[in-house]
Amino acid sequence: MTIPFVRQFDFTYGRRDQASLLIQRVVADNPGPFTFTGTGTYIVGRPDSEASVAVVDPGPLDDSHLEALLRAVSDRTVSHVFVTHTHRDHAPLARPFAQATGAVILAARPPLQETHASGMLDEDEDADFRPDIVLSGGEIVVGDGWTMEAVATPGHASNHMAFALKEENALFSGDHVMGWSTTVVAPPDGNMRDYMDSLNRVIARDFETIWPTHGPPITQVRPFLSAYRAHRLDREAQILARLQAGDRTVAEIVPTLYAGVDPRLWPAASLSVLAHLVKLVGEGRATVVGEPTLGAVFGAT
Repeated sequence: MTIPFVRQFDFTYGRRDQASLLIQRVVADNPGPFTFTGTGTYIVGRPDSEASVAVVDPGPLDDSHLEALLRAVSDRTVSHVFVTHTHRDHAPLARPFAQATGAVILAARPPLQETHASGMLDEDEDADFRPDIVLSGGEIVVGDGWTMEAVATPGHASNHMAFALKEENALFSGDHVMGWSTTVVAPPDGNMRDYMDSLNRVIARDFETIWPTHGPPITQVRPFLSAYRAHRLDREAQILARLQAGDRTVAEIVPTLYAGVDPRLWPAASLSVLAHLVKLVGEGRATVVGEPTLGAVFGAT
């Protein structure tokens, strides 16, 4: 099943755009192979002056983006800052922004370990990030005309937290679901079994709109998530087939399965293949000599 990716949307870096009745967006100028057009920071609440709003994923440590966000909320109070996870394109600006606005920062626990093999991706952790309030999932935060629920979505990162906006039946999905690309799941912190479990829970919620941190919203949610899930299962079946054909390492599998993908993304692809292999080994559907690492030798059962 082909994923119906959505990649086109109207934006200008630093501009505040009205995305829905209760959602505005400001895009940071940090485009790249893992951030697409850049980090989209969301302002949640009534657009009228003197309203109290929340902000989701302030983004990278960038002075121009901080200035753009402060301009965007200059006529309103910011009560809460929600952070989906601690990668450097999402979290570092949270503390400077909160200090400037007097807001409180809410997120899952800080990272426990390195997200992935050092230097392989652009998505390193903000190791210094500390929220004011640690969320575990299920918490309800009521603001000025908006209600946010913390939705635990581990997989892309073990501390990934999405946020559901009750008034619009919408989900701020961070990197858990993205409209422009599939999501990187990078061991050791990323976990494919957790990711699939989280994806199934999001599917069951039947959201009307999904707002990823990178790229445009997903409005055809049911068919998109069905295809997103089917793609992962297809990839798992392809990896099993490569093992059965005699491939034994991640390095042997990736060139075949990702032949049409930008080689700059092959390091991420290698980690996703590894994540699938870790899952398959855990389920007894594949074998490994020693620990399941990028250089390990795997086999079919």
